[in-house]
Amino acid sequence: MPTLANQDDARLLWYTNHADGSGASHTVVTITAITDGAALERLVRRAQHGDLRPWMRELDNLRYDATGKILLPVDWSPLQTVDLATVPTDGATHPLSLFMEDTGWPYAPLEDYTRSWDEIYYRPLSKAPAGMRILDIQACFQVARGSYRRREAMRWQKIDDSNNYAAPVHLLTNDTPPEHRGPGSYMYEALKYRDQWQSRLLRTSAWSPLY
Repeated sequence: MPTLANQDDARLLWYTNHADGSGASHTVVTITAITDGAALERLVRRAQHGDLRPWMRELDNLRYDATGKILLPVDWSPLQTVDLATVPTDGATHPLSLFMEDTGWPYAPLEDYTRSWDEIYYRPLSKAPAGMRILDIQACFQVARGSYRRREAMRWQKIDDSNNYAAPVHLLTNDTPPEHRGPGSYMYEALKYRDQWQSRLLRTSAWSPLY
C-alpha cells in the first residue's frame, strides 16, 4: 500500500478473503479506486515497467490466476467518489468485517437490471430500521463497457453484525418464508431481469483500509 500511495491517483480500498467453507478456497477479492482513465494507464505502466513491477513479480509467484474488471458506480450507488487522500495506507489493524458481494448477469438490458436493484431492493432495505437491516449496501457497480462481460453488475454490501450476526445466521439456517417469495417480493420480481447470480461471503483482512 505505501508503494501504491507514492502517487495520488490510486488507492486500495478493500482487501477481503473468501470466507472458508463458503466457496472456492484461497480466493482474495480486492477493490482499488483510481481517479480516471489516465490514472489507470499510469497504474498499468507502473506495474509493467515501474515501481510496482517487483511487487507484481512476487505476487505472481503466490497465485494461480487473477481476474480484473473496470467498474463504474451506477447512478444510485451510495459510493460515487472517494477522497483518496483520506484512505489509510499504513496497514493499521482493526476488527474484521463480513461483506456480501452479489454479482448478476441479466438477460434484460443492464440499465433496467440496475434500476430494478434501486427500486425493489435498495430503497425498501434503506427504509428498514437500522437494527433490522441484514445488509448495508455500500456500493453498486456495473462493468465498464468493453472491459469485461457486457451484462454484469455487482452489489457491495456490509453484513450487519448485531447480536453476533444473528440476522444473517437466521437467514442461512431457515427457508425463505412464502410471503417473501411471492409476487411483489424482491425474490419474485428480480426474476423478470435475471435467473443467474452469484453471492460470495467475504471477510476483510485486519489491515484492509476500509472495512
